[in-house]
Parts: sequence; structure tokens; C-alpha cells
Amino acid sequence: MDFSEKIYDIVNNAEIKLTQHFKNLDKIAFLNQKKVLEAFQSNNVASRHMSQTSGYGYDDIGRDTLCSLFADIFHAEKAIVSPLIASGTHALTVALFGVLRPNDKMICITGAPYDTLRSVIGGDNIGSLKDFGVGYDQIELSNEKIDLNAISDKFSKEKYKLAFIGRSRGYEWRDALSVEQIGEAIKHIKSIDKDTVIMVDNCYGEFMDTIEPTDVGADLMVGSLIKNPGGGIAPTGGYIAGNTEWVDQVAYRLIAPSIGMEVGSYAAGYMQFYQGIFLAPTTAINAVKGSALMGQVFEDLGYQVMPSPTDNCNDIIRSIKFDTADQLIRFIQSIQKASPVDSNVLPIPWSMPGYDNEVIMAAGTFVQGASIELSADSPIREPYIAYVQGGLTYEHVKLATMYCLADLL
Repeated sequence: MDFSEKIYDIVNNAEIKLTQHFKNLDKIAFLNQKKVLEAFQSNNVASRHMSQTSGYGYDDIGRDTLCSLFADIFHAEKAIVSPLIASGTHALTVALFGVLRPNDKMICITGAPYDTLRSVIGGDNIGSLKDFGVGYDQIELSNEKIDLNAISDKFSKEKYKLAFIGRSRGYEWRDALSVEQIGEAIKHIKSIDKDTVIMVDNCYGEFMDTIEPTDVGADLMVGSLIKNPGGGIAPTGGYIAGNTEWVDQVAYRLIAPSIGMEVGSYAAGYMQFYQGIFLAPTTAINAVKGSALMGQVFEDLGYQVMPSPTDNCNDIIRSIKFDTADQLIRFIQSIQKASPVDSNVLPIPWSMPGYDNEVIMAAGTFVQGASIELSADSPIREPYIAYVQGGLTYEHVKLATMYCLADLL
């Protein structure tokens, strides 16, 4: 595609405005890369850890070292890292079922969880937590922040086995939560009931800061390897990191109560997982830099953008609000057109399993549905908000922004 001089000028002016912000983001990437490198060195990662295994996978040194590596990177006592975990929702489901028992009660303190998790918690006759007799309560955010007063009120009346924190925004017009905000909430809950298990859905949030929720007291932290920590290389999988007691309970749910993480092979080998987590600090910041550029461009054109382009990002998602469904659909179709894979495909809204509204998704990715690669999606409902995430390289997101301008201007 040939771009007009007007498009080049718009993008170049946006880049100039972001010069200092990009320098700040590069500092975060450097410090996180240092942390990851030192974890590789302390775990003596070697070529033998990349090798494939088969069958039961007893004594799989590659799997076990990968788990130890993630635990060190996230300053956790223990971690599960497994290609047997199919998605972020699967990882969260396994973690919830690992901790909670019939007649226990959980509370989500960040409003409604992400769409696909709602049926896991409250679905009827589908093997949900509700079906197993687990109760659920919820606290809405107050002015986009965790409501500590509401937590005090709820905890004075109920005993909760688990408190759930969703770091990212889901399909909502708000910023993601910072690690600092999460830490304040954890400290508050533990001051009321030290036995409440704190679980954080960290999807989209890894390496956005130099610390993670496990650094500020989270008992469990959960994420997907086809998002930030896979670095755009991991082909599948998820992780659960945290305190040994609860990670072990989750392992018994993931595999079997008598076995835990003693088994679990991977015939394709582990190189992509090791390489992915090594690249993750830079890849995640590249995605954020591209996201900031896209946000700055559209803000300059008069669109509402969340978060503000120069704000510190707490996840890799950028929200852009459009006036009409047609604008929204055209924008997401432009993202698909700018993709390296399936650029000839025209995405249209459809009834996607697990969602309440028709959803349109652009994801011309090497790994199917990988959110660390450039993608965009939205439910077709008012307000018409596109949620853009990922980008393996800054230059790709820059080009995609130009494609969008060419189709929308």
C-alpha cells in the first residue's frame, strides 16, 4: 500500500511527542531483561533442557527447569508452566478449581471478570464452580479503582476462601490496574483475613512494570503463554505462579491428585518456551510502544483513547472509541489487512462461544489467537470500542496504524 504524505506527517508528529515516553519504556525493558537473564543463569539453563519428551514425562528436566525459571523470574516460591494448558481461561479455571471446594465462597474485587470466565464461575449444569457448590460475590470498581471500603464491608459479613483480581480491563472502558494498586488491595485484604487466598489474573500485564503481583503479596498469579510471557514464540500453554501450597493444589487439579507435576511430556520440545520468555521483556515493550503510537495518532485525530498515550501502561491493550459500528468494523478490518498472516481475510462480527454479543476479531497471527501478536477485537455494542493489543515489532504496529489511517481518513 502506498501511503500519502499526510499519513506520514501524522505518524511522524506522533512519534516526536512520544520520544521521552519511549525512553522510559526502554528502561523497563532493560531492567526486566536483566532479571530474566539472571534467572536463566541461576537455573543453569542448557541445551538439554530444550529436548522433547514423550509418554508420561517422568523426570522431564526441561519441564521442571522451565517451571523453576518462571518461579525465579516472578519471585514466586513455585510455578507451573505447561503446554497442556490450552488458554488463559483454562489456566484460570484450573487455578480456581485447585483452590476452591464445595461450600467455599470467592469474591471478585474488580467487577465482573472477563467474559469467558463468567460461565466458569456461574454457569448452570456445565461443571462450573456454581455447579460444585462454590459461592460467588462481586465488588465493582469505584472511579476505576479497587474499592477498599467495600472490601471492608463485604469481609465483615462473609468469609471468603479466595479473592480474585482481574488486572486487565476486559471489554470495559477503563485502564488496567497497576501492580501498586493490586498491592494495596492485597495488603488491605490480608489485614482483615490473612487466610484469604489472593489470585491475580495477570493476562496482558507481564513485564509492564519491573515488578509483578507476586512481588506485592499475590498467592497465585496466572497467565497465558500466547500473551506477554511467551514472547511471540511459545505456540501454546499457560502458567500459574505463587506460593507452594496453592501451586501444588493447582497441579493436582491440572493432572491428578496422586501425581501433580510429576508427569507431563511435550514431544515438540521446550525451546520455544525458553526462547519466548527470554524475548518477552523486549517483545512486550515493543507492543506497548506501538500501542502508544497508535493511541497518540488517534488522539491527535480527535478520538477518545484509553489509556492516554503517555501514561504508564499496565497492560498491552489500547482502547479506541469510535462513533459508529461501521467505523469500528472498518478499523478492525484494517488491522487484519495489515497482518502478516491471512491479510486477505475480511473479519466480520459473529456469535463467538463464551461472549454475550457478536464479536469481531482481527488476528492475522503466526500463533492462532496470540494476543502478544498484533490483534484487535470488540463486541458489537455501544459504546463502540476497539481493543487493540500486541505487536511483535514496533515497526509492524506503526505500519498497521498507517493502514488504518488510509482506510478511515
